[in-house]
Amino acid sequence: MKRILAFTAMALLAQAASSFAADCATKVKTVQEGKLIVAAYDYPPFSVTSGQGISGIDVDIVTRAAKENCLEVVPMVLDPAATIQAVVSGKADVAIGSWNRTEKRAKAVSMSAPTYLDPMGIFSKDGADTVAAFDGKNVGTVQGYLWVGEMQTMLGPKLKLYPTPVALAQDLEAGRIDIAADGYNSGAYIQKTADGYKGIQIKLAKPDERIQASILPAQAGVIYTKGNESLGAALDKSIEGQHKDGTIVKELEAAGFDKKVGDVGEPRMVK
Repeated sequence: MKRILAFTAMALLAQAASSFAADCATKVKTVQEGKLIVAAYDYPPFSVTSGQGISGIDVDIVTRAAKENCLEVVPMVLDPAATIQAVVSGKADVAIGSWNRTEKRAKAVSMSAPTYLDPMGIFSKDGADTVAAFDGKNVGTVQGYLWVGEMQTMLGPKLKLYPTPVALAQDLEAGRIDIAADGYNSGAYIQKTADGYKGIQIKLAKPDERIQASILPAQAGVIYTKGNESLGAALDKSIEGQHKDGTIVKELEAAGFDKKVGDVGEPRMVK
C-alpha cells in the first residue's frame, strides 16, 4: 500500500510539474532571460518604493503576470520621468506607477490592456457628485488635467487654476473656493492615509456631456517595450484574468477607492 501511495504521489508531482512547464511554454522576450525588470517610482498605493523591495497595486499586477510566465521580478527604482526612459532605452521591460494610456505615450512605448481608471473627482464640503454642482460656484482645478479646457469654456472667470493639488486643497479647505475638480484616485488615497482634505467629501463625477472626462475617464496601463508582442500578450492575458476574478477591484477597494475605478470598459487611448 505504501509503495502504491508513493507512486501516486510521484505521479501527481510529475503531472503538476508538467502542467507548470506547459503554462510557461510560450517564451516571453525580456531584457534578461527569465527575469522581468520593473521600473518603478514612489506613487502609493499603485507603486510603493520605500522600504525593502517594491509593493502596491501595479506591483501586484505585474508580479502575477511574471509568475504566470515563469519570470522573476527585478525592481528598478527610479524618478518618475526616468521610469519610462528605462523602458525606451531597453534597460527595463515594464514601467509602473499609474501611467495613463495616451496616444502620445504610445508613440514611444507600448501600453498594456487597461488596469483601472484615472477618473475625475468632485471635491466639496456637501458631497456634490455632478458637474451641474459647479454652476454659480467658485470652482478650482489643477493645471494639465484633461477636463481643464472644457471647464474653462463652461465656467469662464469662475474657474481658478492651481499649479498643484496641494494648493487647491488649501483653498478649498479654507473656503476660498466652493468646489473643485481633481484626480479622484490621488485625493481618495490621501484622504484615507494622510488625513488630508479635512471636511471635504470626494466623489466620482457622474457623466455629463459638457465634460468628456466624466464620461470616458483616462485608463491606466502598464508600459512595456515598444513592439514586444510576446510581453504585451502575456501582460494583457494576465490583466484580463485579474479583472475576471476580481483581484484588481479587491485591491482598489482595499486602498479606499470606489469599485467603479476597476470598471475599465473597452480599451481606449487619450488623445
